[in-house]
Amino acid sequence: MIGYASRTGTRRNLDGLRAQGWRLLVSAADRDLRTEGMRYGLDNGAWSCFLQRRAFDGRAFVRALDRRGEGADWIVLPDIVAGGLRSLDLSLAWHQRLAGHPTPLLLAVQDGMTPSRIAPLVGPRLGLFVGGSTEWKLATVLAWGRLAHERGAYLHIARVNSARRIRLCAAAGADSFDGTSASRYARTLPLLDAARRQPDLMPVGLAA
Repeated sequence: MIGYASRTGTRRNLDGLRAQGWRLLVSAADRDLRTEGMRYGLDNGAWSCFLQRRAFDGRAFVRALDRRGEGADWIVLPDIVAGGLRSLDLSLAWHQRLAGHPTPLLLAVQDGMTPSRIAPLVGPRLGLFVGGSTEWKLATVLAWGRLAHERGAYLHIARVNSARRIRLCAAAGADSFDGTSASRYARTLPLLDAARRQPDLMPVGLAA
């Protein structure tokens, strides 16, 4: 699995991330949009807006697309945190708008969405970004892993900050995950990286 850490300006932490082959998660909410010369995924900034109790900033997302979209590993379509089908409607509207974009796109799944509803939408050209509330994500992540496996879709899991949760990502067959712990606390990186490199012994199709 690929580990993505939230962008940090701390040189020691960046050096550690580079040495272990981690990448950065750059948020559209970040005015600088700095990549620190590393590979990165581009988040839409909805989580920052949610924490600040603000509406999604579409203009900031477009600015981030213009500056960093084509160099990203993938782009998370705009969404509404824990917003269910309202979030899906927003994401699909942006998906139409970004048709033909050269960078892979990820659809953020949120509380209230189900694999059966999402299955016809995702596949090799539109992957999954598992967001939502922490409780919902932990309860449903294996189901999203099975869907991604069945549909040949890329699977990324958001806000993963412990070895236990990294192992859960592995059980789900995730391609990548992101978190803040490795970028904030250099001492946690060895533990998290060891968990990232540990293969899961149960195929995703059999995980229950």
